[in-house]
Amino acid sequence: MDKEITTTKIAIFRKREIRKTIHNNEWWFVIVDVVAALTDSVQPDGYIKDMRRRDPELSKGWGQIATPLSVRTAGGVQKLNCASTEGIFRIIQSIPSPKAEPFKRWLARVGYERIQEVENPELATKRTKTLYKAKGYSDEWIEKRMRGIAIREELTDQWQKRGIKKQKEYEILTAEISKATFEMTPSAYKKHKGLKRENLRDHMTDLELIFSMLGEASTKEIAINKNTQGFGENKQAAIEGGAVAGNARRELEHKSGKKVISKENYRQLPQNTKLLKRE
Repeated sequence: MDKEITTTKIAIFRKREIRKTIHNNEWWFVIVDVVAALTDSVQPDGYIKDMRRRDPELSKGWGQIATPLSVRTAGGVQKLNCASTEGIFRIIQSIPSPKAEPFKRWLARVGYERIQEVENPELATKRTKTLYKAKGYSDEWIEKRMRGIAIREELTDQWQKRGIKKQKEYEILTAEISKATFEMTPSAYKKHKGLKRENLRDHMTDLELIFSMLGEASTKEIAINKNTQGFGENKQAAIEGGAVAGNARRELEHKSGKKVISKENYRQLPQNTKLLKRE
């Protein structure tokens, strides 16, 4: 059971949380979460019962599709019915939803992540580095980006341990760090750089990445040392951690005479050149 607890993760489909866990060397998804995401039903358990009544074939093979697995929930570890990617595809066939096709594409992307990347994160890191390299990012930038990803994961792990469960809460805490560090929320920062759906950090300069890391690393240290619990205390830690980075940014800007915050983004630069080179 301990292994299953540590492999419980949250995947996001159109702002809906879908829990997944490793079973038989692949990701298995919580069925009730999938149904809720596809149907917007306030009673997904009831929808599943109705769906099985409507589809006798699905009901007959339910035992081969649904497997109770230990999943970490807000109320502790519970046994929830989960299905593999193949099983979820079969369930989707019984759900008349306009989200079905987008969900299939989403599932194909997240469902086939290999357990080796869970047990050996270095494999996932190497794959990510290769993708950035292929896009023309510099080795120096990639190293900072990868370190930033690691720091971000350490922080979100701490938030989860300290009672942060909802995706909206993660977004608010992240925005507080960004406001204190850069005087802009992530959405405002993206607008500043002329971005829409792109990942903001993939368009940051070296210095922007460094101060992002400092804000999140400081927040993590404050949360640990103050043993923050719940949303309110962690929000205050996020403000304080971001302020550490914000003060350092302003000090550098004062000493160097140049702003850290930039409008530059990766789309504006030719491929195979150093990302956002600052003269």
